[in-house]
Amino acid sequence: MNRFTLAHVSDLHLPFEPRLTLRQRFSKRQLSALSWRRRRHLHRPEILDALAADVRAAAVDHVVVTGDITNFSLPAEFRQAAAWLAALAPAGALSLVPGNHDALVPVAAAEGLGLWSGWTRSAEGWPYTHRLGDLALIGLDSALPTAPLLARGRLGVEQLQRLERILVAEGAAGRVRIVALHHPPAAGAIGWRKALADRQALADVLRRAGAELVLHGHARDARLDALPGPVEPIPCLCVPSSSALPSRHDQGARWHRLVFAAGDEGRVEVEVRRWSTEAGAFVAAGRYHLCLPRAAAPRPEPLARV
Repeated sequence: MNRFTLAHVSDLHLPFEPRLTLRQRFSKRQLSALSWRRRRHLHRPEILDALAADVRAAAVDHVVVTGDITNFSLPAEFRQAAAWLAALAPAGALSLVPGNHDALVPVAAAEGLGLWSGWTRSAEGWPYTHRLGDLALIGLDSALPTAPLLARGRLGVEQLQRLERILVAEGAAGRVRIVALHHPPAAGAIGWRKALADRQALADVLRRAGAELVLHGHARDARLDALPGPVEPIPCLCVPSSSALPSRHDQGARWHRLVFAAGDEGRVEVEVRRWSTEAGAFVAAGRYHLCLPRAAAPRPEPLARV
């Protein structure tokens, strides 16, 4: 494997002041607007500016965004987010998956997620596979409109079946398989109201087919969980909001720089970059190595009958 560097950011909640129509007020958007009034001081434009500058200065090869880029799923928000993402990384160097705030209510593709299709590119729909040298980044869509006060996700049978086929094929090709989604797949990572409804079905797929790494957002704190794999546990890494000030609810903005290096196929180096209110910038907050699981041994061919 050649050296390859990923930036993992999540839950950007790009600031946007909503002007809701009367019809839009009679929807889940109204609740989000009320919530935004309480939290808009936490997701700061200066942190987002510093985040973009820090990611670009790190000279990463690819950026992965694990959802909640918007707040209200308004068409103007999707357009604003598209411009922000295009400025963050060059074409072909960014992949994203949507979060629950990006699917707050049903929105026509031409005014919503379709505006981000350049970063979810796939001829076959979800999940997509973006091959990045010896890496295979597999993006899942867990976002869907839900009832008020819920932020749950769901993948569905069809997406899970296709995921298993992709994982098997990419594993057979010898690629490092990185699965990205918004909702946490680990048990107990988040409360029922915000959880992935078919988490166990996803865990079953990963246990059978295997993967080398799972990336997600949605949780308020950074997390490192272990998911059962066919041979060894699969590391599951969460980055909290990359734009939030530290508070009693939020750990504070951070992003992860993941380095996959030649000659070190069994490990990935993780550098934590966190927002420092004192420095007014993102600073190094630690570095560690994750051991990636070994691939399952090939099954022996059955002996021929004589």
